[in-house]
Amino acid sequence: MDLADFHVAELAGVGPATVDKLARLGIETWQDVLFHLPFRYEDRTRITPISQLQPGVAAQVLVQVEHSGIRFGKRRTLICRASDASGAIDLRFFYFSKAQQNRLQKGTWLLCFGEVALVAGIASIVHPETQIVNDPSRPPLSDRLSPVYPVTEGVKQPLLRKLTEQVLARLQSDTLPELLPAAIRKDYQLEPLASALQFVHRPPAGIGLTTLLDPEHPARQRLALEELLAFQLAMQRLRRQFVREDAPRIAPAQQLPAQLAAQLPFQLTAAQQRVIADIARDLDAPHPMLRLVQGDVGSGKTLVAAMAALQVIEQGYQVALMAPTEILAEQHWNNFSDWFSELGLECAFLVSKLKAAERREMLHAIESGAAAMVIGTHALFQESVNFAKLALIIVDEQHRFGVHQRLALKEKGGQEGRVPHQLIMTATPIPRTLTMTAYADLATSIIDELPPGRKPIQTLVLPDSRREQVIARVEHACRRDNGQAYWVCTLIDESEELQAQAAQATAEQLTLAMPNLSVALVHGRMKPADKQAVMELFSRGKIDVLVATTVIEVGVDVPNANLMVIENSERLGLAQLHQLRGRVGRGGRDSHCVLLYQSPLSKTGQQRLEIMRATTDGFKIAEKDLEIRGPGEVLGTRQTGLMQFKVADIMRDSVLLPKVQQVATALLEQQPQNAEQLIERWLSGREEYAQV
Repeated sequence: MDLADFHVAELAGVGPATVDKLARLGIETWQDVLFHLPFRYEDRTRITPISQLQPGVAAQVLVQVEHSGIRFGKRRTLICRASDASGAIDLRFFYFSKAQQNRLQKGTWLLCFGEVALVAGIASIVHPETQIVNDPSRPPLSDRLSPVYPVTEGVKQPLLRKLTEQVLARLQSDTLPELLPAAIRKDYQLEPLASALQFVHRPPAGIGLTTLLDPEHPARQRLALEELLAFQLAMQRLRRQFVREDAPRIAPAQQLPAQLAAQLPFQLTAAQQRVIADIARDLDAPHPMLRLVQGDVGSGKTLVAAMAALQVIEQGYQVALMAPTEILAEQHWNNFSDWFSELGLECAFLVSKLKAAERREMLHAIESGAAAMVIGTHALFQESVNFAKLALIIVDEQHRFGVHQRLALKEKGGQEGRVPHQLIMTATPIPRTLTMTAYADLATSIIDELPPGRKPIQTLVLPDSRREQVIARVEHACRRDNGQAYWVCTLIDESEELQAQAAQATAEQLTLAMPNLSVALVHGRMKPADKQAVMELFSRGKIDVLVATTVIEVGVDVPNANLMVIENSERLGLAQLHQLRGRVGRGGRDSHCVLLYQSPLSKTGQQRLEIMRATTDGFKIAEKDLEIRGPGEVLGTRQTGLMQFKVADIMRDSVLLPKVQQVATALLEQQPQNAEQLIERWLSGREEYAQV
């Protein structure tokens, strides 16, 4: 008997409608029930006197009903006033039946559980779980902490607890196979899987929350290691599937990259040369490259991509570069056109704003093969786009694209049973722990060196009350030092609730405050052509101060801009702040970034701004961002389920990752069936998110 072989429909209390609802939680088999783990616990082992209740904390009270009735206001509410010897409490129900109302008779004793709130100074619980108590001297208390599971509409805690109880009753060591190698279990002194699951679903009596949530507890260690292993297996399996496909073998270039290097006014850094060599080796293989190139803002990733493109073009193939925004795509097109025109190569540009005639011209150049380099946005993977001989896809800021977009572009390169190589670039430094998990299907190169002459950006953190001084500093920098400045706002329109200075209002204010300077505005709601026109004027030095929303976060390169002011900086994440700050300091001049904040600062806000002030190292900032926000938010995948681990924590459990990588490789080679079962056990259909 294997729990994975039994369907949930065979459990008591599960009908056809419930089967569908459970499937939304990824629960289809008895094994799935066990691996739908609690994310927290409730203490129903004791009663808390009303006088000791704390707002925002869930608690259990034993109370006697004084009176109840329906109050009509904005919404119809059943309010029951109840009390114990220490005070009174209101039980509030927005959804209720006549039967529920009749149960709340004066004098009835109730055992209630729920989160406490203060409403008009009175302790209240909204929609408490209630149970009538016949003998208040002997209330039916639990003897252990109660698990709380992730739920969905129509599937509540009582049902999940009943299902778990049924499966746990059948849980034996032979009903749930041990899939971890015996040597691993011995090395880490791991307890049996069945014991670990029994512990987290039904904690022993007397075990407190501290012990139960202790990451060092043997049960949690066992489950965390196996979950990390399952995720690692899924990622490595994806890579193996990809590299089993055929790709055009691109021999090392003999001419074009050297010609481009010779026309540059600077030398490539050692880091750039190292990464270019990594890519060249990958391209000279019969299976597709899948490589991630990380580099901090300004490290020269675009030039590395150009060198890779030239290796491919020299062999008679095409290259496509996909960027997430039209502004970034246009900047890439300008750069590549400048570089490649000197080499006699044509670049095509494809974005949605093109006029019909321009679009037809570009499509013909792409399909005929006249355009060796094709640059654009998501417009590249529309059905009307046909490549003559696509062999390399370069994806900039890949986390902004969904898996379907990347796959659609990959399919366009499929010729003679071969797929194009893929090069992924990001200016968002990814912490090593995330690289070992979320990007385990990618080979990774890091450009860890900035071009010579770059000076570190000085960062100041100031309250908004010093705004006038900051404006004076901006005027001085632009008029006397002949510099240019960005003034970044987080919103376009006024919003009292968010207390953010709107970009529109700020542009007007700065225009009045600095009448001798040219002030312009750019934001995401502008038409692409208008936005681009403003950016071009700024690039040419015709605009002194550019007021912008975070639309300038990625890709804008104006070497003369050496000052940035970021409004309401406490509202932005570390990665976004770092990206924005990287827009200055791109020339050889001293550069500054001023982070303005609204008081009072939250603890997290203080933490973020102090990190930004203390370092310009993108990888250190990324590690701190991961600590503060968690992997789901850092990767932008909270809504997909990716990296939302049930037990594991990649920061806390990072010490396990090197071993997990080794074990995953060995399992896939030696026990592929066990690897498949582990993936199914823990991910249960979520592994496709790993490709996003």
